[in-house]
Amino acid sequence: MASRVFKDINLSFKRHPVTNDLVAIKNEDAIKKSVKNIVFTIIGEKPFMPEFGSQISGALFELDTQFNQIALQDEIKSVLSRFEPRIDNISVTVSIVPDSNEMNATVEYDIIGIPTPPQTVDILLFPARV
Repeated sequence: MASRVFKDINLSFKRHPVTNDLVAIKNEDAIKKSVKNIVFTIIGEKPFMPEFGSQISGALFELDTQFNQIALQDEIKSVLSRFEPRIDNISVTVSIVPDSNEMNATVEYDIIGIPTPPQTVDILLFPARV
């Protein structure tokens, strides 16, 4: 089986010093950036794609209950399965720290078409002002 190569534009928009092209990120790094961008994007924030994004930032000040942890896990898993076609076997673990209004999520997934071990992305969500 031939392996695939995934390339995305680096959102810092840095230019390569020799070619003057935009620097690209590849494979695992590109998909990790994409996973974080999907989770952190607020629904309606992306032009021409009003359903893109997640409701994770709105859940930051909710009460800490087992139901909220399950709902956040389902939200992340659903959003990633809808908007990131390069990953499969998504597993999400959420822990909420109520005293500091923080949420920690660990997302594990397999990359489709690339023979790599399962990838892990840690997502920390906390309020800008406390």
